[in-house]
This record gives sequence, structure tokens and C-alpha cells, in this order.
Amino acid sequence: MIHRLSSLLALVMLTAGCGLMSGQGEPPPPRVAYSVPDTVTTPGAIYQTGRDVAYFEDLKARRAGDILTIRLVETTNASKSSSTETSKESTTSLGGPTLGGRPVTASGTPILDMSVDGQREFTGEGASNQSNSLVGSVTVTVIERLPNGNLLIEGEKWLTLNQGDELVRVSGIVRPYDIAPDNTVTSDKVAEARIRYSGRGQLANANRAGWLARFFNSSMWPY
Repeated sequence: MIHRLSSLLALVMLTAGCGLMSGQGEPPPPRVAYSVPDTVTTPGAIYQTGRDVAYFEDLKARRAGDILTIRLVETTNASKSSSTETSKESTTSLGGPTLGGRPVTASGTPILDMSVDGQREFTGEGASNQSNSLVGSVTVTVIERLPNGNLLIEGEKWLTLNQGDELVRVSGIVRPYDIAPDNTVTSDKVAEARIRYSGRGQLANANRAGWLARFFNSSMWPY
């Protein structure tokens, strides 16, 4: 029986470890911008569709396939504290019955009198503080121009260092009016923003608990 339990526990730990380690793979690449179909030219015509020249427009991104630089200015600070204190007291007494007009006693002491006293107290405190900062820039590609003119963007940047790789990925929706003349937009103006910063290599592995420790700290281990 003990051997079977040991084998079952080892199988569960191995399965959990494989599941926890599977998330270390390389994330999928960003989507490729939609290609613009070739336009049909009309020989001899002065105006050709798709060959317009904008003399009075800047170089800001506005079409699928254009590039745009996202300036990361993410800073978050969160703080939360709570305190709870409760107490309750209750007392109940019940006199004993009387027989022949006299209480039931033993050696002159009533033996059927009852009383119940209860007291409960609870005190709890909790505090949480968290701060994050991400500063830099990522150049992304316009994936699609939405019907209302907004731009769907997505892109990533890989940095290969001597001790590992660092990944910054950004996706979301940008309003053309928020794009600066130098073709940049701050990350706080990106709607539906998804910003991912992760790494892999020796430094990332050193800052990550082993799969066995993650198993004992996961919800799969109820004790």
C-alpha cells in the first residue's frame, strides 16, 4: 500500500513539474502585417490608384505595414492594508427545577443549576505594497487599420545579453491623433495594451524557483 502511494505521489509530482516547466518555452512570434494587394494600373491615365504622393503629410504611421515607435513609460504603485477586529461574549443561565417547593441539592448545594459562558475574539491584519517601472522603447508594426482609423499594432524586441535573452513585446490599439510628429507614441496612450517583459537564461533561471518548489507552492498541493 505504501509503495502504491509513493508511486502515485511521484507520478503526480512529475506531471505537475512537466506542466510547470512547459511555460518556459519561447513565446509565439508577433503577427505579420497584412500585405497590400497590387493595384491595377491604367495605361495613359494621369491618376494611378495606390501611387499617390503626400506632399503635405508627415511621416507618421497610418497604413498596414508602417512602423511606429512605442515609448514605454509604465510606472505603477499599489498599496493596500486592512485590519479586522471582532469580539463577542454571551452568557446564559438556567435555574434548576424545584421539588416540593425546594431546589434539588446535594449537601446543601444546588446540583441542577446550569450556566453557559462564551467568548470569541478575532484579530487580523494584512498589508501589501507593490511598485513596477518599465522605461524604454519598442518599434512595432501596424497590423491593421480599423474602420474608424485607429491602428492595431504589435511588435517585439529581443535583447541577447551575455547571460541570457530579454524580451519586450507590445500590442494594442493606437489613435492616430496621439502619434507625435517624430512617429512615436507613449505606452499610456495605447488602448487594450498588452506589454510583456520576460527573459530566459542563467539570470532568469537563478531568479526562478525549481519545479519541485513550485509544485509544493501551487494549488495542486493542498497541505
